[in-house]
Amino acid sequence: MTDGIPPDHRATDLSRVVERVRSGIVRMCSSPEGGHLGSSLSIADILTALYFRILRVSPDAPEAPDRDIFILSKGHGAVALYSVLAARGFFPARELDTFGRPGTRLMAHPVRAVPGVEFATGSLGHGLAVALGFALAAARSDGDRRTFVLLGDGELQEGSVWEAAAVAAAQGADGLTSIVDCNSLQLNGATGPLQSEASLADRWRSFGWSVRHVDGHDVHAVASQLDVTPWEPGRPSVLLARTVKGNGVPFAEGKVRSHYARLSPRQRDRALAALSRHGTRGAGDG
Repeated sequence: MTDGIPPDHRATDLSRVVERVRSGIVRMCSSPEGGHLGSSLSIADILTALYFRILRVSPDAPEAPDRDIFILSKGHGAVALYSVLAARGFFPARELDTFGRPGTRLMAHPVRAVPGVEFATGSLGHGLAVALGFALAAARSDGDRRTFVLLGDGELQEGSVWEAAAVAAAQGADGLTSIVDCNSLQLNGATGPLQSEASLADRWRSFGWSVRHVDGHDVHAVASQLDVTPWEPGRPSVLLARTVKGNGVPFAEGKVRSHYARLSPRQRDRALAALSRHGTRGAGDG
């Protein structure tokens, strides 16, 4: 497999892809079942950068042995993952309309039945350990596979995350890159001072990781930071991405209540109109 990114996708306007991904999220959260709107909108740019610029994956060969690996540890962001996988061609976009319906494979948390999903996630705190396993296996096979995992900042309250972080550094797992969605909110309120970007940076460094920061809604900056890893040979890398919960939809931005939403038809239309204006402002930036 080549780098997995077709030439036409490398020329794609990422801002327009992000708009399409966010629109898919809104439509799924307008279903009778609703969905995790806020935390999915906060990671739309990150996932777009990964699937349209970074990951060596192919919808034509989703199980290719030399593919890169991505684990969505914050599994409640599944609607964002489904939307970007559909945009990348892993399954038809019309399947997004089945989200949460009887018989669908697009459920509230990702499962392996969905093409492109590497691991079923939902219970927080396990994704980093799973990703570490993939990274260590790749290192022992002398392959050039890279492994990425996306965690939420609230999820870092799980002790199992730090157990895996310590082992990753001790093993020199420099094929492993973590991205933290730092939106400062979780289900029941603010994540608090111990989860601030500054305190998290100090903690990751103390565990032996190489740390960088990025605006998580600058899709090009995210892609640039992830393009060449590891940043320090022999160390795993972590990118702390500053984001806004509900980004792109004004009535959801920065709101705890946007964590899970069942949008009415009127709210859906308002959200889609806002995303269209948001995308127009960002269009044309390559």
